[in-house]
Amino acid sequence: MEITWSHFTEKIELLPEVAIGTLIVYIAIIAYTRIFGLKSLSKMTGFDFLNTVAIGNLLAMSAATSSPSLFVGAILIGLLYLINYLVSVIMVKSQSAQQLLDNSPILLMKDGNLLEDNIKKSKITMDELRGKLREANVIQLSEVKAVVFETTGDISVLHTDQPKELDSFIMKDVKE
Repeated sequence: MEITWSHFTEKIELLPEVAIGTLIVYIAIIAYTRIFGLKSLSKMTGFDFLNTVAIGNLLAMSAATSSPSLFVGAILIGLLYLINYLVSVIMVKSQSAQQLLDNSPILLMKDGNLLEDNIKKSKITMDELRGKLREANVIQLSEVKAVVFETTGDISVLHTDQPKELDSFIMKDVKE
């Protein structure tokens, strides 16, 4: 295949349309984010990640290929935001929907002890775990009450040097 300069300049007359359309779709994404809330930009669950990838793909396709058209792309992106918002509302209102659509947090350490089966299931390396413990300023493993692998992929370290028990509310949805 021979590549010529015309390959790069083909359809250059569409550049103003694509630039204006991209700006419109970009503004639409900002508006949708304002309408549907900051959760669309927060730490992501698997469902949020899927939505973000789909939105990015639609933006790129609409801007670069005009297929779907920029207007249709903007509408589809709005529908994805709406679906994400509706799923969030359903998950808040229904515990069974939340369990179906979202992962559960997993306990990696309890009372200073490593839960190696859970660490392996979570695919967390010991180096990552040690790093999170250091970030949380843990000096002794005996200070650690719990380490939880959250649904967003974050690792929470709950520690104290005081003889306190964890409140059951905090650990309610965590799988041991």
